[in-house]
Amino acid sequence: MADGRVDPPPLFESVDISNENNDLFVSAREDPIDESIRKITNGTREPVDISKLNISESRSEMESVPISSEPVLSPSERAELQSGDEFIEISIGNSQKIGEGMSAYVAYRITTKTNMRIFKHREFSVVRRFSDFLGLHDKLIDKYLKLGRIIPPAPEKSVIGMTKIKMGSSTETAQNNGSEFVERRRAALERYLRRTAQHPVLILDPDFREFLESDIELPKATSTSALSSAGVMRLFNKVGETVNKITYKMDETDPWFEEKLSHIEGLEVQLRKLHSNVEAMVTYRRELSNLTNGVSRSAAMLSSCEDHTSLSRALTFLADTEERVEALHIEQANTDFYILCELLKDYIGLLGAVRDAFHERTKLFQHWQHSQQMLAKKREAKAKFGLQNRTDKADQASIEVVEWESKVERGQESFDKISRMIKEEMGRFEKSRIHDFKIMFIEYLENHLKHQAQLVQYWEKFLPEAKAIA
Repeated sequence: MADGRVDPPPLFESVDISNENNDLFVSAREDPIDESIRKITNGTREPVDISKLNISESRSEMESVPISSEPVLSPSERAELQSGDEFIEISIGNSQKIGEGMSAYVAYRITTKTNMRIFKHREFSVVRRFSDFLGLHDKLIDKYLKLGRIIPPAPEKSVIGMTKIKMGSSTETAQNNGSEFVERRRAALERYLRRTAQHPVLILDPDFREFLESDIELPKATSTSALSSAGVMRLFNKVGETVNKITYKMDETDPWFEEKLSHIEGLEVQLRKLHSNVEAMVTYRRELSNLTNGVSRSAAMLSSCEDHTSLSRALTFLADTEERVEALHIEQANTDFYILCELLKDYIGLLGAVRDAFHERTKLFQHWQHSQQMLAKKREAKAKFGLQNRTDKADQASIEVVEWESKVERGQESFDKISRMIKEEMGRFEKSRIHDFKIMFIEYLENHLKHQAQLVQYWEKFLPEAKAIA
């Protein structure tokens, strides 16, 4: 502008939940967007506080910081990453309740076996609580999402489920460790770690390696608490991001992104429908097992009242068969849930992570477009001052034009980098998705065929008893 005032860009910025002085409604204002700002200090990469940056300063930190914050690899680590002989196996064993009352939590023992040289040992084990997993996920998001990386989502918190665990007695806790809620969370955490370890960049991250290997208690991730003030502020962040996604429509120049985003949205809709139907099927199978149990008990009671010997024997055999069928229905329901339903749920979350990466690209595009708009205004102001022979103002305007030209150049470079990164990530994601679904279908069908074959055997054994009724 002619008066030197800089208009803010039409963007929504997330609230820094670690800063108590931040305005809760800052995401509803128009502030410059943080585009993967990093600085290198003593070999480590630390985030720059964007609240201290002024977009109109002559030497903005935002300009001199590279967009990439990939982990720095040694030649041996790069060679290991490119070789196909390394492996890593991550498993989570039994959980354990620690403490009593609302301060109690469940700890999980994570065992890792690997031959990768980036780890100090070949087999190691650590104990982590659920908030540690969420803290790790937040660190990975902060480092890599702004680069266009697809970060596997961490399992969702369940306030109701954990409250039941916290308030349970020691006896109930022993039972809860084998309960559906604890088993579902354990399996979800295990899948999360395995999926993260499959990523060629995330597995090399120092925080991820420390999480798996360092046998010390990690600092408590208080910002992950659902009922904390940080949790409330995260809710405001999500509201601001949602408003930005709805209100801002990017003029896409690359048809690949438009086509891929449309495909992702359609795939997510269909996966949600399939997941809902599979959940209903699991519920029906469990109801069927309960009804089968009722048939078994009724047949047993009827056999005890029957005077006819062969008929009584057949009813007794029927009761035993129905009892076996009940156990088979429960096993089938668990197979449907843990093999099919949970994978579908995971990929619904992964598709959300894909859309988050696409949104980061949109945010960089917004910042780039804003820089172009400001450059045009500065050039206009420079020309105006030149016509008015205001040398001092014209010189200042010339400096600002150079600054904004640099910002436009860097904005385009950042946008091009994240575009290339997303295409690379999508290629890896599609290969992983096809492989996971193939494995899931094979395992599901093998278990289903085994259950059906077992069911046929049960009734084939009962048939002679039915025919023996005289």
